[in-house]
Amino acid sequence: MARGQQKIQSQQKNAKAAAAKKKGAAADQKTAAKAALVHTCPVCRTQVPDPKTFKQHFESKHPKSPMPPELDDVEA
Repeated sequence: MARGQQKIQSQQKNAKAAAAKKKGAAADQKTAAKAALVHTCPVCRTQVPDPKTFKQHFESKHPKSPMPPELDDVEA
């Protein structure tokens, strides 16, 4: 019966380790996603990850506003 007790302890230890790993991974993904949002729209303050997406956002959401100078050379 000694092996049965070791098995239970091993399962509990592995479950505890997996839960800790899962909890840490979720926070890391959230932080990484937030860090990837580097461009901010001057009109509505929406954050976007790259210049191409920023230009698409600006053309679709703010067609009457003048294009920011940093987006003039970006191809959408």
